[in-house]
Amino acid sequence: MLATAAWKQAGRRSLTDAAKAVTATQTRAMHDLTMRKKTGQTMVKYGRGGRSSTNGHIATVFGCTGFLGRYVVSKLAKQGTQVVVAYRDPDEARHLKVTGDLGQITPLEFDLRNKDQLMECVRHSDIVYNLIGRDYETKNFTFENVHVDGSRALAEACAEADVARFVQVSALNASEDSTSKFLRTKALGEKAVREVLPDATIVRPGTMWGHEDRFLNRIGAGDGWQYWINEGQTKIRPVAATDVAQALEVMLTAESTMGKTYELYGPKEYKISDIYELAREIILKPLPIRPLPTSVARLGATLLDKLPYNQMISPDLIERMTLDDKPTPGALTFADLYIEPTVLEAVAIQFLRRFRSNAVFDLPFEKGEGKIEKGVYHIID
Repeated sequence: MLATAAWKQAGRRSLTDAAKAVTATQTRAMHDLTMRKKTGQTMVKYGRGGRSSTNGHIATVFGCTGFLGRYVVSKLAKQGTQVVVAYRDPDEARHLKVTGDLGQITPLEFDLRNKDQLMECVRHSDIVYNLIGRDYETKNFTFENVHVDGSRALAEACAEADVARFVQVSALNASEDSTSKFLRTKALGEKAVREVLPDATIVRPGTMWGHEDRFLNRIGAGDGWQYWINEGQTKIRPVAATDVAQALEVMLTAESTMGKTYELYGPKEYKISDIYELAREIILKPLPIRPLPTSVARLGATLLDKLPYNQMISPDLIERMTLDDKPTPGALTFADLYIEPTVLEAVAIQFLRRFRSNAVFDLPFEKGEGKIEKGVYHIID
């Protein structure tokens, strides 16, 4: 009995000592406090920084289940931001749960037409990112519904909830005078947001590439089924999705970006034909391309667009494929965020290697190291 009592007493002392140690590590200081200049909102940091800590910020990301969204959520959560991931389909948001530590990722269902759900998603946040967009129209959502009405609804919800920051992701070449309905509605969406929140930050990324993109993957997987639009002469400045996500991460705390517009595009301009040539050198396949007049492509896309099920090929997509990237002279870019964008050629093999055949899968890539003749790759000494 005496031994048991002594053991229990020793256990209590050890628990008390452990509690004191935990209390000591949780001491707060003035440097743990940050405040939003706009709202005066106070945020308290917990931990030593990083994924298993809390930096005091709460961010809501709309469009988080898309290509760019997963990288934005990951980068925000990695630095200790609590992230509200707004979704329509729970299965599409499931992979985001592990991007942050336990309790850091909060999934909430929403509908762009349901104001109460929008308010629930943003009411605790000090910054909201709108990454929602559509490449093609459906029977439920047109470009206007998503890019204009949806953006305005999110901005109004943030204004009502006194959210300190709002970041609107638009598109490079967005203009009210554009021949593309997609780009016109993107510009109108920017205008709608600025009418509600004049200090919102506008971000216009170029064509993005990455592991889940619809750019390099289409080129690599389309062996024998590719068609020239505009004879491959359209000029673009592709940008890494991870670089755009990093820029959005910087904007979390950079209040100097409020009310400004940033155009985020790659450091090098390519013709579409140049991208295909690069893909051929990496994949070591011919990747044949059939010429297709733009007028015929528009007609075919119009017919496909009228089918009863959703089609990603639309007349507006064909129109966008004929438009060159034209950055605005003097616009703010990556350089103003102290970020150096990645050159596509330097890392393209990481995204295109999987389209190689087993015979050449492990070969290194050096631009100009070989050539393809009649479907066979030849090494040049």
